[in-house]
Amino acid sequence: MRPHKDISEYADLIGMQRPVSKKHPPMPRLNRAAQFAPFAALTGYEELIGETARFTSDKAELSEEERERIGRKLTELAARSAERPFVAVTHYVPDPFKEGGSYEVTRARLKKVDPQAGVLVLETGARIPFGDIRAVSEDQTAPEKY
Repeated sequence: MRPHKDISEYADLIGMQRPVSKKHPPMPRLNRAAQFAPFAALTGYEELIGETARFTSDKAELSEEERERIGRKLTELAARSAERPFVAVTHYVPDPFKEGGSYEVTRARLKKVDPQAGVLVLETGARIPFGDIRAVSEDQTAPEKY
């Protein structure tokens, strides 16, 4: 093993300027620092782990009584659609990346109930299929929110 050199051996270099190339402009400090950034050998690995850990659920099967209750409420809302009531709709949203989905609550003003297409249309442009609706009610607190 070679012994370490004494700093006095480099005394002639201490006062010297850094060499500057005549061919290449100096690299910006940010680019120089990027050379020493950590290397991610498995690009996207952290995102993949997060996606795998994210939970989804299956769409619940409604009882006949629940389907009838939702049907009655949709009929009532259809009759009042000219009033544009605010509604809160709990509905199933399929996950675009994996099997399953989740239930979300959408609050908005009702545009129309379209029985031919089988969808509830909201003024936000959302079109919620009847088969995905878990619950629907008028949103009594909505005017303050909108």
